[in-house]
Amino acid sequence: MIDLVLTLIGSDRPGLVEAVAQTVADRGGNWLESRMIHLAGSFAGILRVEVPPGQADALAHALEGLGASGLRVTATSAARAAHLGAAGDGSVMNLELIGLDRPGLVREISQLLARHDVNVEELTTDRTSAPMSGEMLFRANARVKVPAHLDAAHLRASLERLATDLTVEIRLQ
Repeated sequence: MIDLVLTLIGSDRPGLVEAVAQTVADRGGNWLESRMIHLAGSFAGILRVEVPPGQADALAHALEGLGASGLRVTATSAARAAHLGAAGDGSVMNLELIGLDRPGLVREISQLLARHDVNVEELTTDRTSAPMSGEMLFRANARVKVPAHLDAAHLRASLERLATDLTVEIRLQ
């Protein structure tokens, strides 16, 4: 079997997931894992499928055909995707941030993580109204891979200094 990573994007509407699932199944493929979301009227997703060796090109071509319905799908070999995104050995940690919203929060945190060679594997953010004041709160939850050569205590200290500068709360667990 050949693993493929598929990325999907288009205007959201009922039936998009079914169209992809049917196309994969029609080529003898198996849906392995995915993350998908509706955001501001758009649909985006990433998934990993496996297909028989003789069906990979046919599946990629069939998925391109979904563009006629407004869904853009790109297929990449999972081995190639893993090589391009390899972060090496390390430990996976959870990072949580909450504070008053302002431009640049994600940039500031991501710059610090990049300087320490920390890979962001998954990131979820949102804005909500603070219960008492009504001000906008920004929340971020990330799964990050901390390289084996980096001391987690050093990373925590760097994040705490940044949290003080930004007046936000940051937890790394």
